[in-house]
Amino acid sequence: MISMSSDVVPSAPPSFRQLLDSAGLIVAPGAYDAITARLVEQAGFPLVYMTGAGTAAARGYPDYGLLTMTEMVENAAVLARSVAVPVLADADTGFGNELNVTRTVREYETRGVAGIHLEDQVSPKRCGHLDGKQVIDRARFTSLVAAAVEARASSDFVVVARTDAVATEGLDEAIDRANAALDVGADVAFVEALTTIDEVAAVPTRVHGPCLLNIVPGGKTPVNDLTDVASMGYRIALCPGLLLGATVMVGDIVLKELAETNRHPSSGKGSVGDFFARFGGAEWDDIRRRFADDESAAARP
Repeated sequence: MISMSSDVVPSAPPSFRQLLDSAGLIVAPGAYDAITARLVEQAGFPLVYMTGAGTAAARGYPDYGLLTMTEMVENAAVLARSVAVPVLADADTGFGNELNVTRTVREYETRGVAGIHLEDQVSPKRCGHLDGKQVIDRARFTSLVAAAVEARASSDFVVVARTDAVATEGLDEAIDRANAALDVGADVAFVEALTTIDEVAAVPTRVHGPCLLNIVPGGKTPVNDLTDVASMGYRIALCPGLLLGATVMVGDIVLKELAETNRHPSSGKGSVGDFFARFGGAEWDDIRRRFADDESAAARP
């Protein structure tokens, strides 16, 4: 930990809007709780992505649109209060019509979330990399996006428009939807579940605004090299399932070892205190010491 004198104020990390205005690919690994959000931040990534699939899984559900707006917002609030870097959060379909989308934006924004993505699937939605999706009409989608843009209190709140139309209407329609969403004020276009490298490469050349790519190994989109993603012209790359998948994989390994050996596997490097230090232990220890000193002073004759 770096020690700073009391007259040195650490600089705040760039906002989501500032990241978009700068050069280079913004890589945002997915988080679904405070632990994973802190890991993303501590690894040096400038943006945390709240994965909807991970949020659902952490509550015992598949990514089938089963969570309410309140459940999604409250998880986003936990992430936003746990890190200093901005948080981009999944907002599914906006949870209804333009009235619901308006409330959705207000709820996320007041919790300190830096931006959301809003999609055009029929509700209840499902993971973008599953079969069987349906999408609403383009005009309905752009109306919802326009409502989201109008609802935000600050232009710093980023609205990402996601379309799943590749699977049902084809690439041309998906690109037309992305451009229509940008035309009504969306800040970033997110064309989900592209199925070939040619499709992936085509999107930034045909969409007239910043583009986001969702990287899901085992999903529909055959790309995992972030250098290639950057060279194609994308501005944001999400890695939503990275920590979720690693948690399940490592959990299976250590639980199997415990069951087979009847010995507790290693829980990682460092002491218990070292572990809690990664989640703000020093700050709370300082508060404890200061009030303990005040109590000791008050008790002196």
